[in-house]
Amino acid sequence: MSGMSISGVGGAAGYPGPSAGRPPASPANEEQQALVDALREEQEGQPDLAEMIKEAREKAAEREEMFKLPKNSRRYGDTAIIAYSKLARARSLGEVDAASGYARRQIAQLRAAKRSDSDNADRIQAAINQLQKAVNRAGRKKREISQEKLTAKRHAKLEKEKRTREAKRLRHQLKCRQTQRMIRESGYLREAEVDNRFQDQIAASKLEMRNQMQELIDQTKVPVETAVQQYAAASAEPAPAPEISVEA
Repeated sequence: MSGMSISGVGGAAGYPGPSAGRPPASPANEEQQALVDALREEQEGQPDLAEMIKEAREKAAEREEMFKLPKNSRRYGDTAIIAYSKLARARSLGEVDAASGYARRQIAQLRAAKRSDSDNADRIQAAINQLQKAVNRAGRKKREISQEKLTAKRHAKLEKEKRTREAKRLRHQLKCRQTQRMIRESGYLREAEVDNRFQDQIAASKLEMRNQMQELIDQTKVPVETAVQQYAAASAEPAPAPEISVEA
C-alpha cells in the first residue's frame, strides 16, 4: 500500500499536467481578460490619425467654400442710374428709344451675369428690376412727348389765329406738364440712387458676416487638428490593466 502511494506521488511530480505552472482560473482573471479584449476591440474600431485629420480638413474646406468672399466687385446698380440719366436727358422720341434700348441690353447682360455670378445674384436682380422700370417709364415718356407735340401744334395754331388767351392757357398747360415730367424723372433717378446705396449696405453686411465667419474658421481650423492628434495619441496608448485586490 505504501509503495503504491509513493509511486503515485512520484508520477505526479515527474509528469506535470497541462495546468502545472499556471494559477487556477478565477472569476477575477476572466473579468480582467474580457475588459482588456473589449478595450482592444474599441481601439481597433476607431479611425486612424490620418483619416481623422483628412475628415477635419474636408469639413473646414466645405465651410470655407460656403462663406467664400465674392470675387466680382462690379457695381451692378450703376447700370440703372445710367439708364435713368439717359432717359431724363431725352428730349425726342429717338433719344427715348436709345435710353430704352440701353436698358434692354443691360437687362440681357445682367441676366447672363446672374447665372455666372451667384454671389451677387440679389444685387443683380435688384438692378434688373430697376432697369425694367426704366423700360416701362420710357414707354410712358414716349406717349407724353407725343401729346406734348400735339399740344405745341395746337398752341401754334391758336397764336396764328390771334386767339391769344387760349394760346396762353394752352402754353401754361404744356409748361406744367413738362415741369411735372421733369420732376418725376428726377425722382426716378433718386430712386435708383437710393436703391443702389441700399444694395451697397446689404453687400457690406454680407461681406462683414463672411469676414467674421472666415476669421472663425481660421481660428478653429488648427485647434481642431490639434485636438484630433491628441485624441488619436491618447487612443494609441495601451489601457492600464485594472488592479485586482487579493486581500481577503
